[in-house]
Amino acid sequence: MSAPQEYWLSGPISDVPALLQPAAHALLQSVREIKTYLIDFPEEKLWKKPFGRASVGFHLRHLTGVLDRLLTYAQEQALTEEQFHFLKNEAKGQDVPNAQPLISDFENKVNEALDYFKTIPENSLTEKRFVGRKKLPTTVIGLLFHAAEHSQRHVGQLLVTVSTLKS
Repeated sequence: MSAPQEYWLSGPISDVPALLQPAAHALLQSVREIKTYLIDFPEEKLWKKPFGRASVGFHLRHLTGVLDRLLTYAQEQALTEEQFHFLKNEAKGQDVPNAQPLISDFENKVNEALDYFKTIPENSLTEKRFVGRKKLPTTVIGLLFHAAEHSQRHVGQLLVTVSTLKS
């Protein structure tokens, strides 16, 4: 059985602006890869930290949290207390004994991101935005590209952790 074609080779995603297609493809690819990597993953190892590195559970929760926060900044909003609480607790495994709810949370957040992408006029992608309490400067497209790139980076880290824990 061959691996499914990567999203970036599948053509444009309907109603997503052309300049956001790469970010949309990368986010969808992240969901696909997570689901693939976690097939038959031993759930009792979800929060294990091999060699002191981040757990699979952390990567899953962090993927959702970062995407949520970057979407908030792209929409020129401040983070809420709920978002700060989520950030503070990303590495904690309470009340999450298996990966499926974490995978679903990330997939739902990716779908929310794609819905948001569809509302963005291309001519607004270079509008200034600011990140965090220090108000670090960026742009709408900078935030959305980083959301996709950051997701792919953590999916790669998740793969290594999964591979280590499965062996």
